[in-house]
Amino acid sequence: MKKVTLNDIKELLESRISKDEITSLKNLPSPIHFKDIEKATKRICQAIKEDETINIVGDYDADGVISTAIMVEFFTKAIGIEVNYIIPNRFTHGYGISAKILDEIYEGIIITVDNGISAVEAAEICKQRELDLIITDHHTVGDTIPDAYAIVNPKQNDCEFPFSDICGANVAWYLCASIKKELNLQFNLMEFFDLLTIAIVADVMPMKSLNKTIVKRGLQELSNSKRPAFIAIKEKFGLKNINEEDIGFKIAPLINCAGRMEDATIALEFLLSFDEYEANEQLAYLIELNENRKKEQLAIFEEAKTKVDASANVVVVCGDDWNEGIIGIVAAKLCEKYKKPSFVFRRNGLSIKGSGRGNGEINLYSLLNKVSHLLTGFGGHKGAAGLSLKMANFEKFQEAINQAYHSIPKEYNFIENNFLCDIDFSLIGHELFELINSFRPFGLENTLPIFKFSNLKVQEIKIIGKNKEYKKLILSDQNSTIEVLVFVDINEIYEGDTINILATIDKNEFRSEITYNLLLKEIV
Repeated sequence: MKKVTLNDIKELLESRISKDEITSLKNLPSPIHFKDIEKATKRICQAIKEDETINIVGDYDADGVISTAIMVEFFTKAIGIEVNYIIPNRFTHGYGISAKILDEIYEGIIITVDNGISAVEAAEICKQRELDLIITDHHTVGDTIPDAYAIVNPKQNDCEFPFSDICGANVAWYLCASIKKELNLQFNLMEFFDLLTIAIVADVMPMKSLNKTIVKRGLQELSNSKRPAFIAIKEKFGLKNINEEDIGFKIAPLINCAGRMEDATIALEFLLSFDEYEANEQLAYLIELNENRKKEQLAIFEEAKTKVDASANVVVVCGDDWNEGIIGIVAAKLCEKYKKPSFVFRRNGLSIKGSGRGNGEINLYSLLNKVSHLLTGFGGHKGAAGLSLKMANFEKFQEAINQAYHSIPKEYNFIENNFLCDIDFSLIGHELFELINSFRPFGLENTLPIFKFSNLKVQEIKIIGKNKEYKKLILSDQNSTIEVLVFVDINEIYEGDTINILATIDKNEFRSEITYNLLLKEIV
């Protein structure tokens, strides 16, 4: 078999982004391509001029929190007005704009960010109360569309925006751009690129074209950001040149954990911190919440594994007392372990609420659409979804979702697309690491390169981590030895075993000494 060279790897990486059309900021599409954005803009500008109350309704995940932060800061800094804002509490309000949320809004106009496309009931209530509702969202549009004053969502069939796979914060950012133009404001919207970049990465948007171009510049803005919240994060974690992995593993979990464990407003207040003292106070609390989240997540994951039917095409599990703020992460972990779409539910009396995660093989929203007769509600997009149903229909749902799996077109072959190429340890070093870095940022559909390593001997297994939940393997091939960190759930292996693995390459710097190790993705 021909030995893979650095040039071979370069060509493979280039082929993944060869069809990108939006590769520079000057090529970003204009806001005018969004359906209803002009109508929404004129209504908002009217509200500004007539001193109406402007209400922003966000969402409790990182994308929703950041969408809210962008809107609030834009109105404050660029226009000089205060707005009301509400982020629903997952445990008391439920998802998105709802009747409960509307009980807290009495006047003015309402702008949703990162939610609203499924809010049919809320839109009807707004109509009755003569409240103009402007929806900005990016989630998949269902069969029934809310009767709102305006809907800005690139996934609408008659929307001409050329790139539909953007996050909620990006839609909000474009609305700000449209308002800026209408009011002829002198304000640099790139001030929000630090925030926007986190939202794109946290919401797992495809890292190509428009998203890749924004994130590439946004990572520079984030690394140099003078925002008190990000100064606090950089100092706490010793971050200088922030990359997308720092966002995915360090920053986004802190923003997400507030909504998962208590209330997302905590994360919003952190992002909007006035000074570094306030930011550090908020950050300390978010870190504490996140540590509690990790412990609870591990316990739920271990219990969930005992309920999995490994022979099924779709993993479906349910627990009586699982934290509904964490079940989405557990679904992602099950999806990662079993390489299958996964749904995790929490029972609440006669009903259950669930979160689904996919690995790109099929469209989760399309899958749920096939079994919608069993659901009391659902929403989401290709890779993630939220849903609810009656407990009495749980077993019917398990059976129906597995049958529906066969009728959904497969968009991605997990086995064929799971690694870039097969290499050996001799290729690992400075040149390969820098070559890989030159293709950053990585993400969905342009993943950090995973390599296959074959016929490795397990020399040693160490247990590591604060909660002893991770492993470190010392593996050797015919010529050398390397450390492999294991942060994923794997089947039992033993010292002396010979294994094949899929892994990414990582760099370590300690006292000016540089070494390279591997991060395990799976044993194959």
